[in-house]
Amino acid sequence: MGAARTLAAGVLVLAVASACQGSTNKASNDGGPTSAPTSGTSSSPVKADEQWRIPVRQVAGPLELAGYADQVSVRSGQSFRLFVTSPAGDFTVRAFRIGWYGGAGAKLIWTSADLPRKAQPKQILTKDRMITAINWSPTTTVQTKGWPAGSYLLLLRASNGASKGKETYVPIVVRSDTARGAVLIVSGVNTDQAYNGWGGYNLYVGGPKHTHDQRSLMVTFDRPYGYNPARGVLHDNLPLVQLAERSGVRLAYATSVDLQADPGLLNGARGIVFGGHDEYWSLPMRAAVTKARDAGTNLAFLGANSVYRRMRYAADPHGPNRIIVDYKDAGLDPIHNAPDTTVNWRQNPHANPENSLVGMLYECFPASGAFTVHDPNFFLFAGTGAKAGSAYPGLVGNEADRAYPIKGTPANLQVVAHSPTTCAKRHTFSDSTYYTVKSGAGVFATGSIEWVRALLGPDAKYGSGPASVAFAQKVTLNLFTALAAGPMGRTHPAVGNLASVHDLPTTSTGTGGPIGNAPGSSGD
Repeated sequence: MGAARTLAAGVLVLAVASACQGSTNKASNDGGPTSAPTSGTSSSPVKADEQWRIPVRQVAGPLELAGYADQVSVRSGQSFRLFVTSPAGDFTVRAFRIGWYGGAGAKLIWTSADLPRKAQPKQILTKDRMITAINWSPTTTVQTKGWPAGSYLLLLRASNGASKGKETYVPIVVRSDTARGAVLIVSGVNTDQAYNGWGGYNLYVGGPKHTHDQRSLMVTFDRPYGYNPARGVLHDNLPLVQLAERSGVRLAYATSVDLQADPGLLNGARGIVFGGHDEYWSLPMRAAVTKARDAGTNLAFLGANSVYRRMRYAADPHGPNRIIVDYKDAGLDPIHNAPDTTVNWRQNPHANPENSLVGMLYECFPASGAFTVHDPNFFLFAGTGAKAGSAYPGLVGNEADRAYPIKGTPANLQVVAHSPTTCAKRHTFSDSTYYTVKSGAGVFATGSIEWVRALLGPDAKYGSGPASVAFAQKVTLNLFTALAAGPMGRTHPAVGNLASVHDLPTTSTGTGGPIGNAPGSSGD
């Protein structure tokens, strides 16, 4: 939601890299996978210097060294094409799988041979203000035989010339064949692309002055990520994946796109986990996840602002689902009165607010507060020592959700944390909630984007100290254990208590906007 983060050149990648480097060994417990199959020309575990991280001084400029893959995910053994511009020097590619490797953040899986320098053509600005590099020619084809499922960072490094030593990332996921019997971690690639400012345009701002009225009306995966090429992986995914693999539960991996392209992937999943920021959802994505929940699959939203923007995919020459369409205005959308008209999910036409899936509604940005326990007996708080009113600074921010007693909110919604929160000098609350459905599935939501980031370790910038980190890590480990055990509602049915927190029946306290008056929504 927050447009202020969209095109801040350089700042985000430096901050995230610093945060990761400063918290490598914060997690103290052992467990989970300590190795993974390897292939290619190098299979050495990551050393103590963690060669997969890019030092601040080595970050390549957006046209100095940049690339993208022609697929957001592949199955192990499938190939993908890599498109790279490297006008000033030859380069190499190393594939790192992020995870828990004795505390290191990733493991080297494959290294390419030297690849020759090449200046790709200038990117194209389409009539819909979409920046694309579809006119680039492929640089190399990458084979993934033997690569284990997981979230990967391809590290491009200039090996000679004026850019020698400069580096950048290309994210890609090796998706699981099935999530049956596993907890599925979904990479929110739609949201990553929506905020991608490479070429000067994204779904929030664009043009020389970076104004809202010049924003892109659609964005494509056929371009590099700008400024911070792996923000979504480093901030919203890596801390979660590390802790999940440390938990030892059986895991599976996929992306937002895969939820639409292969909804059968969800069949029999024990749980589905969404990371720190998963804002952009298509109609088929939501239908697939709702169907899985109603068949007994647990859900966990470990961020905020989830299921807020309704978008749809379009195809391009590289294949289906390569373009994200989001006019954010029914009047601009050529499909202006349909279930997949690209407006916020809570807006008309065909309003279907996110609370019927997440449990609550997006509230505001920028948010700041201490995660404050309302129900200390909540089963995921076991072993934390939390009491009613226990407050954990740094766990509420940058965006926050709140529960509202309106149509669509589950009748048995259990508010487990009710946190006083400041949003742009306005006072509101951020909630953490849990509900269960007839299938036995349980749905947990933290209500805060900063929850996942805090799993890295204490960080003075965000105000999260050792106690906050220990609490978040313990709750998340409890969560993965519970997700993997099967439908959480069978042993831990939700006990509705929304009335006891005296929430307002209107969303006017936040910046998420009012609720439409379509069937299934009360309006406010």
